[in-house]
Amino acid sequence: MLPNSKVPLWVTVITTFKLIQNARWLASFCLSFCLSLCLSTPTVAQTPEASGTPTVPVVSGGVAFVPFVQGGQTTLVSIISPVVLVPLGDNWLIESRGAFEGDFTRRDGTGPFGGKIHKSLEYLQLDYIANPYFTLTAGRFLTPFGIFNERLYPAWIRNLQADPLILPLEQSSSDGIMLRGGFPAAPGINLNYAGYFSTLSTNATLASDRQIGGRLGAFLPKQRIEIGFSLQHLLQESHANRFGAHFEWQPRSLPLDIRSEYADSESGRGYWIEPALRLSAISHAPVFAHTQLVGRFQQFFTKPGATNDSVPGANTKEPEVGLNYYFLDGLRATGSYGRQLSAAGNANIWTAGVTYRFAFPLGRGGY
Repeated sequence: MLPNSKVPLWVTVITTFKLIQNARWLASFCLSFCLSLCLSTPTVAQTPEASGTPTVPVVSGGVAFVPFVQGGQTTLVSIISPVVLVPLGDNWLIESRGAFEGDFTRRDGTGPFGGKIHKSLEYLQLDYIANPYFTLTAGRFLTPFGIFNERLYPAWIRNLQADPLILPLEQSSSDGIMLRGGFPAAPGINLNYAGYFSTLSTNATLASDRQIGGRLGAFLPKQRIEIGFSLQHLLQESHANRFGAHFEWQPRSLPLDIRSEYADSESGRGYWIEPALRLSAISHAPVFAHTQLVGRFQQFFTKPGATNDSVPGANTKEPEVGLNYYFLDGLRATGSYGRQLSAAGNANIWTAGVTYRFAFPLGRGGY
């Protein structure tokens, strides 16, 4: 159990969520609710037709070179991650993202750097945008559990280059169908949802588990706050349940982002909280306006009998601080220092590098 004195109150609230005994029924109910809501949307809410303006494919993505030093071991991380968007009229979209990542380490600890290039297909999906409240997706997509994997994972988006300790609990892609969207639920409250079913695939490129799950979030535009909950049920092997929660806040009075996540699975539970402040809050001088100060604190608590080698094997906490300098909107220098504190051993974690984001259309159109 997480000691109440060591974790935020909302973590304790989400932990009590596990007292719901029939999680499989709950997951099916959430998915059915979202589907019923979307199918009942009146046809008058359909997206208006564009005025004949042609759409064109877009190539986007990013590259990064970010060396890591952890416990004295240096890894040169190089990433190229292209994104392709192909609109088909006003209601259909094909989108895909791949990744080519090289993790190069010294051979025998002192020799030249070497390693393999890891290739992956993170998503390849067909979207049908039925109306402003409902989009249906088929193919391979990022599993909508938590927010880091879907929204923050690319190197040119994340504030700190080191992965959160709980990322392996949510980092996955699914092969199947997904429905998602958003709608105003009350004055000052917008709800967003995602529900999905994934099938089993043992193909190395299209690996996927057979599972069902969903995510429900509430956004308060006036306060610029989002809070959400995720649920996932594995339909194979251990039939495990996973629970998650996320929180984001961008106060209007400061150039500040505060993000946080919590995840609980059969392998363990943990959380992270990350504030990021643009130093234009201190001065509008260019050197401050282009600089971002980031901090993160996280903890992970193992469970007896856990077999996931991607998460820490012992209780771990990790404070981290970083600095980002934006030369341009898409070009950034980044660096950070963290200290991993664990019963299995302590280690310093250093990162320093450059990230670049690109985007250009393949033709001339309206978008």
